[in-house]
Amino acid sequence: MESFKWIGLFTLIGMLHGPGFAMAEDLPREAVLPLALATKAASAAVEKCAKDGYKVTAAVVDKAGVLRAQLRGDGAGPHTVDSSRRKAYTAGSTGRTTSELAELVVKAPHLHSLGKMNENILLLGGGLPIQFGNEVVGGIGVGGAPGTHLDDACAQAGLDAIGAVPKAPSVK
Repeated sequence: MESFKWIGLFTLIGMLHGPGFAMAEDLPREAVLPLALATKAASAAVEKCAKDGYKVTAAVVDKAGVLRAQLRGDGAGPHTVDSSRRKAYTAGSTGRTTSELAELVVKAPHLHSLGKMNENILLLGGGLPIQFGNEVVGGIGVGGAPGTHLDDACAQAGLDAIGAVPKAPSVK
């Protein structure tokens, strides 16, 4: 009887440490965009545009597309709230700039459906992925400047403020 207890115990231990059982250290790890960085990026983007005379809203989302921070600058239009969030979502979820995606759809019309994947996608410049090292942790979107290249420049100021990988093309 005593040997059956030991066999049962060893069987249980083997099952717990076998290939089918995930240990905590085996779970995938991913970086999380802290609220402090999200807020800092949004603030820097709005401040850059305000300094240049543009009334914008900046939104920052995490990797899952969930809004982490959004700031509507003084005088920014109400439509900029939704457009900035959607640009941030698009950039963060695809890992590409929204300007790049908008150009891609123009050059390859068969990809037009990219803009219709869901109601959160917006293929309009002003959205940049937030990347540290090789990992995209979210997106920043700016809406309201008189030109998407200006939205891009303000979003890039947000990335610069938090030390993220630069994404915006240089403003010409």
